[in-house]
Amino acid sequence: MREGSMSEHQAAEGSTYMSELLDGKLVAAGYADLLLRLRRVYGALEETLRAHAGDPIVAAVHDPALDRVAAIDADLAHWAPGVDPESIDSPAVTAYVERIKAAGAWGGLLLAHHYTRYLGDLSGGQAIGRVLQRTFGLADGEGVAFYTFEAIEKPKVYKDTYRANLDSIELTPEETARVVAEVKDVFALNQGVFDELGRNIEAYRVA
Repeated sequence: MREGSMSEHQAAEGSTYMSELLDGKLVAAGYADLLLRLRRVYGALEETLRAHAGDPIVAAVHDPALDRVAAIDADLAHWAPGVDPESIDSPAVTAYVERIKAAGAWGGLLLAHHYTRYLGDLSGGQAIGRVLQRTFGLADGEGVAFYTFEAIEKPKVYKDTYRANLDSIELTPEETARVVAEVKDVFALNQGVFDELGRNIEAYRVA
């Protein structure tokens, strides 16, 4: 999954929007618009995961300790108080949400979405949280609950266990290829969100 999606992963990380965010060059509204979009993505993902939690493939990785919706809502109270995520016009997010819902047709597809989002949050997402704290002078976890996993004491140990759980899932070569293809598409969907935000990059940049 990691090797098969390397180029898509790098493309998403290297988008103009993410580069500017990681360099600390965006105003608060620039990050708020990402978070509003992610709220819709995670709302759909976690609802779909719960609906299919009994699927043995999903059950191998599904863990409520990873749920991010409540954390995103807490952060939105800081970054975009009173703004309804559903009011945001985002064709990229609409396409992403529709793909998540369609993934409920088979646990392997949901696995691809789960892996791409949550393992990313436990890895590169931690760096984003630190950038936000430094850029905006945040203290005591204010505005970065999304990147804080209260129930996961040691992210590295958790990620190692997660990968072991992935390895324990029995899939045919054809099924494995299907999962990897979905991971590639999920990264492309993420890049679509970043590209959408990137079209407004001049308004987001610090003056």
